[in-house]
Amino acid sequence: MEQQTLLVVDDTPANIDVLAGMLKDDYQIKVAKNGEIALKIARRLPLDLILLDIMMPGIDGFEVCRRLKSDHTTRHIPIIFVTAKITAEDELKGLELGAVDYITKPFNPPIVQQRVKTQLALFNQSRELAIKVKQKTAELAATQLKVIQKLGRAAEYKDNETGMHVIRMSHYTHILAKAAGMCEADADMLMAASPMHDIGKIGISDAILRKPGKLTDDEFKEMKKHAEIGAEIIGENESELLKMAKIVAISHHEKWNGTGYPYGLKGEDIPRIGRIVAIADVFDALTCERPYKRAWSVEEAIAHLQQQAGEHFDPQLVPLFLEHMDEITKIMQSFKD
Repeated sequence: MEQQTLLVVDDTPANIDVLAGMLKDDYQIKVAKNGEIALKIARRLPLDLILLDIMMPGIDGFEVCRRLKSDHTTRHIPIIFVTAKITAEDELKGLELGAVDYITKPFNPPIVQQRVKTQLALFNQSRELAIKVKQKTAELAATQLKVIQKLGRAAEYKDNETGMHVIRMSHYTHILAKAAGMCEADADMLMAASPMHDIGKIGISDAILRKPGKLTDDEFKEMKKHAEIGAEIIGENESELLKMAKIVAISHHEKWNGTGYPYGLKGEDIPRIGRIVAIADVFDALTCERPYKRAWSVEEAIAHLQQQAGEHFDPQLVPLFLEHMDEITKIMQSFKD
């Protein structure tokens, strides 16, 4: 059985050495000396558990936990806080943020090992339960996906696109989401939500959507409204899937360098699921023929993604996408227009 991967986060090297020494025989250990590095590692590597110091310079453990739990691609990772002393208020705060347990310093090796083992067992049970629930609700999930794909198709009827676009880009989204560390259940949900990315085009005039030439400044200004219209159409919902679809609709045209729309968000201020869908959507748009453009070759599209990494696209996500080109080209062949 492949070893599970733990991330130890502490600004004191001695504490990292002690924790890593206790756990390295049973797990793969990654380390980070501050919160910023921890966030980068968590968004780049699949992790099974994080041991997180609370008191650190820069962003503290509470803020790291908050950011991880607010990100759809990392919220599933169990977090155990590590602290020298803890008040009842701090303990409650950590649990409310989503931590699963606390370990106190100085470390007692058997207790540390048992608490890590317990939380990993619970995490594994949770994943197994999610798989069983997914199997039991497969028919309902398939129905929901069909409905959402039909809604996405409704927007495309106005935009000279084909139904295969939403199928392909949703599969690309799923591949990239998994590569970015998203758990299976959330990656499946994003795959189901992504076809609604352009639902707001229903509210844009046909004259603009079907114009074969370049849009004027006023026309492009009108076109850009489709992101906000899409979010309004989806609205406020209790459904996690529709919440995700709303985030995708409003954020998939934002750009890493801050020049996107509707809000001009920059870098990691853009929801990561929006950044994932942006790459999948643009890649498929580039490689498809449209009334106003020829289809680009895969090589040309790859070159564009590489050129725009750090400008249009998240520079960490582009390489992850390109690492899976074999899967992506198979999808292109399976769902041709």
